[in-house]
Amino acid sequence: MSTRLDLTTIDLMDALDLAKLIEMEACHRYQMFAKQFGHSGGRDAGAFFASMAENEARHGQELEARREALFGSTPARLTLDDLFDVEAPDMGDARRGMSVMDAFAVGLAAEQKAYDFYDRALPGITDPGVRELFIELRDEETEHVEMLREAMAKLPPGAAVKPEFDEDELPGL
Repeated sequence: MSTRLDLTTIDLMDALDLAKLIEMEACHRYQMFAKQFGHSGGRDAGAFFASMAENEARHGQELEARREALFGSTPARLTLDDLFDVEAPDMGDARRGMSVMDAFAVGLAAEQKAYDFYDRALPGITDPGVRELFIELRDEETEHVEMLREAMAKLPPGAAVKPEFDEDELPGL
């Protein structure tokens, strides 16, 4: 997880853009995983990844609306090239034969990674607006971690069972 930005110098507009891009990157990765896995319509790894993509997209849209309310249509100065795997699950995390429990563990690790990013950035942040935003985002990631842990605890015993698959029928992972 990284960004090439000096987070100690960004302003609130850049911080909102960064947060939105972090969500966008995660959304795209989950969409890729969901597409690779497909899903049976029930509770499986592909369905979990599709659900995570929707959640990340929704959070990104909320951040975009907030940014627009504060800064109008001022062009963003940041792009996806300014960050890498801040919240997005690692590319190698998706693998054939993942159980639903395995998929939840991928999501949990990604949410924890986002928490760690905001938490590690905070000591160097002096801009009050950026600091407040990063604290808010860090705390939201804590909520996401807890929600996933609670959902994992409620999964049926079969959720840890690795699905059987015919290698000729699955898209490449």
